[in-house]
Parts: sequence; structure tokens; C-alpha cells
Amino acid sequence: MRAILAETQIADRDASLEAIEAQQLLSSLQSLAQDAETGQRGYLLTGEKNYLLPYQHAVEALPALLKRIDEMFPAGSDRAQLVVGIKDALARKQAELAETIRLYDTGNSAKALDIVRGGRGKLDMDQIRANIDAIRRIDGASLASRAERMEQIEGWLRAGSFAALLGIFLLAIYTIRQSSRRFQEVATAQDALSAKNAALLSEIETREKAESQLRQVQKMEAVGQLTGGIAHDFNNMLAVITSAMNLAQRKLARGEHDVQSFVEAAADAAARAANLTARLLAFSRQQPLAPQIVDANRLVTGMSDLLRRTLGHTVEIETVLAGGLWKTHADPSQVENAIINLAVNARDAMDDKGKLTIETANCFLDEAYAAAHPEVKAGQYVMIAVTDTGAGMSPDIIAKAFEPFFTTKPVAKGTGLGLSQVFGFVKQSGGHVKIYSEPGEGTTIKIYLPRFTGPEEAAAPPKAIGRSDVPATETVLLVEDDARVRASTAAALLELGYTVVEAASGEEALRKLGENAAIGLMLTDIVMPGMNGRQLAEQARGHSHSLKVVFMTGFTRNAVVHNGVLDHDVHFIAKPFTLEQLAAKLRDALATP
Repeated sequence: MRAILAETQIADRDASLEAIEAQQLLSSLQSLAQDAETGQRGYLLTGEKNYLLPYQHAVEALPALLKRIDEMFPAGSDRAQLVVGIKDALARKQAELAETIRLYDTGNSAKALDIVRGGRGKLDMDQIRANIDAIRRIDGASLASRAERMEQIEGWLRAGSFAALLGIFLLAIYTIRQSSRRFQEVATAQDALSAKNAALLSEIETREKAESQLRQVQKMEAVGQLTGGIAHDFNNMLAVITSAMNLAQRKLARGEHDVQSFVEAAADAAARAANLTARLLAFSRQQPLAPQIVDANRLVTGMSDLLRRTLGHTVEIETVLAGGLWKTHADPSQVENAIINLAVNARDAMDDKGKLTIETANCFLDEAYAAAHPEVKAGQYVMIAVTDTGAGMSPDIIAKAFEPFFTTKPVAKGTGLGLSQVFGFVKQSGGHVKIYSEPGEGTTIKIYLPRFTGPEEAAAPPKAIGRSDVPATETVLLVEDDARVRASTAAALLELGYTVVEAASGEEALRKLGENAAIGLMLTDIVMPGMNGRQLAEQARGHSHSLKVVFMTGFTRNAVVHNGVLDHDVHFIAKPFTLEQLAAKLRDALATP
């Protein structure tokens, strides 16, 4: 009986030591995987080869370690199944690390960073940690059970020792001492495991800090590219305006009046600056939209003449329109602008000669597609696709195509804002845009706009918009807190024939509105200190229900534009505006019943 108990105790001791060794091996495996990932992140962040030393050490050490782990976990047990999961996740993680380093070494850092941000590697590391923790729990429970059994055996041996000879008694004492030493070894091993866990937590914190720094570097690079492009284009336009105005001033000072060409050059540069601002607002998803129920088939058909004039007769245009096409809810003018932008890009890619195909279809983007494409919601969409037979794009070009100021066109042939404007409008409308292209095989760009499922509103009768060439006779209350803008806008209103009453604040405007019953329209800025334009309009209409109101602003996040969408029945004009645009907007507002 004593021999059987001793053999049982020895078996428990060996199993406990084996479990401890297994946990140490798994901790080493986790540490090596973490070292490899930390080295890869450091290399992608800095480009310094020294950061790859931990990665290379891990790659060299892992095969021997995995072989020893296979020996420690025989097939068929729950622990062996968990080890299989660890090895699978580790293999995927190693493949990801090697691929990102290879991409970075070949100059494709953007794609390498896209893989890192994809989160697949984090899921694999989470699986490795989870499986290791599960094995630790199994081994912990086993160690506790063996420890309890060893205590029982020691009790039995002590009880037998009291009735045995002195030699047996001495053997029992020896056994107790050995058992205590073994328990001390287990406690020491557990302390070592705790220290390893603390070290792993520290490494995880370091990795998270490195990833945060990497994200910040990427943000700063994007901001630098954007501000550089804005500064370049605006400086060019300001240079034209400044030069034209200086030359005009000099000629006028000499009594010469042939300054029309300089004025036209300055006006053209100012118009291009305003267009650049509008494109940037579109990219940042802050342009004011006026969405309506849109029949894409009817819209594309109505654009046929415009497209032919824009693209020229050397480009063959084909439309493939789906039967039973769903409706969508979007700003129709922005949908047209998006199609024109894509068509012009396609024409340039085909060197003004080739075939352009515009296609519509009903589409369903499922959960799998949405999971693979951030910001995409699964559901039903109206698809508008523009396909060309041009040179196509490489994966590197596709990855940068929507970035503002990125262009492959020659100097003076493009601003690099066309696709970014399309991207911003589609995203602001809750849709999705995707490029399909290969070098030499042409390009297809698909726009997905959400399907409209609500009741269709009856089309409103066209407004009787007054002609802008008819002399104006109305009195306009102009409300603008910026004195220079107020002065220039008042001059424009006077030029159009209106009688102008000026106010610098909402309070002053209400006072002058009460003093002058002839005021028929109020042109007001929205963003003003104290009372904003919307609040002013509400109070002003309380005094005069027939008062027409036109809002103006250069800032889209304000009281009449919410999430980029104009409030219903709001007359709005964006700064800066031309004299013709102002005249048309005021006649439109005055003609509204």
C-alpha cells in the first residue's frame, strides 16, 4: 500500500513539473510573438532596420519552441486542441508580419499600414492569448487537484508512520520535507509566471503607444498633403488676383481705362478659388445638400446632351439602364456633378478617344461586403457605374485615388480634387464608392446610393423665377456683422437696383425692420455674435409674415444646414457668390408665394 501511495505521489509531482514547464514554454511563445509584432511596428513606424532584430530573433527561435510544445501536448487532449489553435493563429500572424515588411521594403508603405489597420493581426494575437489562458486554467485546476491529493497521501503516510517502525517514521519525515520543497518549487514557478504576465502587459502597453504614435504620424502626413495642396492652389489664384489688381491700379492712376482684361483675370481667379473651396467642402462632407427623390435612369438620360458636349464626338457614349430601378434620396445636382467628374476623368484616361459606358442597377451589399469595407452599411443601393476603355490604374494608384490633390495628370491638366469631391458627396449621402481597375484593362467606378423606401412626394410645380435683367424695385434689409463684407454686398444690391437698409447685428436689424415698412426681403448672414441669422429670421417673421428671407454663409455647420442637409423651404446662398448668382437667388425668393 505504501509503495502504491509513493508511486502516486511521484506521478503527481512529475505531472506538476511538466505542467509548469508547459506554461513556461507557452509564456515564451507569447513573448516571442509579441517581440516579433513590436519589432515590425517599430520598423513600419521608423524605417530603422534595428527595430527588426526582435522580429528576426523570434522567427529563428519559434520553430524549436513549437517542436518542444508539440512534444509536451500529445494529440487527443483538450490542451492539444488549444495548441493547434495557437499554432494556426501564430502562422497567420507570422504571414501578416512578413507581408507588411515585404510591402514596406518594396515602397508600398500605404498598403502595409492598411493591413495593420485592418485588425486581422490583433484578432490573431487575441486568439493566441485566449488559448494560452485557457491552457493555464486547465493546468491550474490540475495542479490544485494534485496538490489536494498529495496532502491526503501525506496524511495517510503520517498516520501509518505512528504505528510503524522508526525507519518508516523517518521516511515519512523525509517525504514531508520533499513535498514541502516541491510546493516551494511550484510557488516559485507561479511567481515566475506572474512576472512574465506583468512583462507581457508592459509590452502590450508599449505596442499600443507605438500604434498611437503611428496613427498620429499618418494624420499629420494627410494634413500636410492637404494644406500643401490648398496653399499651392490658393497662392496661385491670389497671385493672379494681386497682380491683376496692382496693374489695374497703376493704369487707372495714369488715367488709362483699358483694365477690363485685368478685372476679368481677377474675377476668374476668384471664381476658381470659390470652386476649390466648394470641392474641399465636398471632400470633408460639409457641403450643403438639398436632397430629393431621384430617378437615376431619368437623370442619366437627361444628361446625354451635356455629356456629349463635354466629352466631344471622339468618345463613344453608351448607357445601360436597368428596368425597375429603385429611387434614391440625394442632391440631384451633386449626382450630376459626380457623373460629369467621372466622365471627364474617363475621357482623359482614354486620351479623348474610346468608349464610355454609364450603367445603372439595383444592388444589395451584404454583411460580408460591409465587414470588409469600413463605413459601409449592409442594405439595398442604387448603383451608378462609369466604365472607360482607358489605360487603367495600378493598385498603388487606386489606393491614393480619393486623396485630395493627388493626380496622375500632367501639370495644369487637373487639380486632383475630382474624385475626392465625388467620394465626399457619396459618403455624405450615406453611400459608397468603389474603384475596379487594372493596368491596360480600363476602369470602372461604381457609386452606391441608398435606396429610398419612403412614400414618393408629389413633384412641386416649378417656381416662377423672375428674370434677373428686370430692374429691381424692392427694399432689402442687409444684415452682416463684417463691415467689409457688408459694404461689398450693399454695393452689389445697389448695382442690381435694390434699395438697401444695412444692419450690423440682429438687434439692429429688428429695430430697422420696425422702422421701415417697405422692407420686403431680408438678406442675412447666419453666423453672427449674439443673435444668429436663424433666430433673427424667426423673430422678424413674427413682425411681418410676408417677409422673404435669404440666408448667406461661408460656414456649413450652422442653424439652417444640419448634417450637410438644408432645412426644408430655406433660401440659401453660399459665400462667395457672384452678382448674377445673388440676383437670381433674390428674384427666386421674391417670386416664392
